[in-house]
Amino acid sequence: MQLNGIAHIQLTVSSFEACARFYKPLMELFEMSLVFDDDDVKYWVGGRTAVAITRCAERYRGERFAQDRVGLHHVCFRARSREDVDRVFALVQGLGASIVYPPREGPWAPGYYSVLFEDPDGIRLEVNHVPGKGNLDPSIQLPIPRPLP
Repeated sequence: MQLNGIAHIQLTVSSFEACARFYKPLMELFEMSLVFDDDDVKYWVGGRTAVAITRCAERYRGERFAQDRVGLHHVCFRARSREDVDRVFALVQGLGASIVYPPREGPWAPGYYSVLFEDPDGIRLEVNHVPGKGNLDPSIQLPIPRPLP
């Protein structure tokens, strides 16, 4: 069975209002449409996937994402060009995101180019571009990739 992508990513956030303000322009840049919007959930669809942010339970309000805990490490969105990665970087800088690293090339695939940043709760988001077949190119032999910092 071959998968047809990822249907959706749902992120539970502590700072719901701040995250809603952060994700709105990011999802608009990704040409994703807000299809569900209430006081606890925002749900965008586009690019063969969907992204939701959900308000966390009251007892967890004020907590921040811990990347080294069991569970999510980071979310990576695939861009169509290096210029798109640069556009995301400019946007998230303007939104005041914590930048883990600015756009740069990486060793994970031939031509790998990405930016890594955090949303208001510290959830790490990456946007990358890999030209051609990337790691699916049988003529390329790469070292075993290590997780991003």
